[in-house]
Amino acid sequence: MTVFFDTNVLVYAVDVEESDKSVVARELVERHLVEGDGLISVQVLREFYAASRKMKNPIPAEQAEEMVGYFSAFAPMPEDVWTVLGAVRRSRALTLSFWDALIVESALRGGADRLLTEDLQNGQIIEGMRIENPFL
Repeated sequence: MTVFFDTNVLVYAVDVEESDKSVVARELVERHLVEGDGLISVQVLREFYAASRKMKNPIPAEQAEEMVGYFSAFAPMPEDVWTVLGAVRRSRALTLSFWDALIVESALRGGADRLLTEDLQNGQIIEGMRIENPFL
């Protein structure tokens, strides 16, 4: 099964303030990096870098850059005009924010079976892909 990671899971993996969520997130990241079945998007990498610099205890820019490189092992899905247009349509059809729709669209285009996020409805199925909140 292919798993797509939303930004919040990656942020929790490095956020020492969220100890319970950090443990879960780190385990998921490590397991799926080893198994080679994780996906992210370029959007997730951008959002991770920005969020890591705004946390209560921000990580240094050099470390954030290293983490972007580390998470890149998930083989980020590229963005193109078709992904953006698909997200625009999906945001209207599912009443999602454009940014959440872009995550969903990227995950589906990557062939993900599961989308790990706390931003969408846990258990929801979108075109065969299951939305999972790993922190429940």
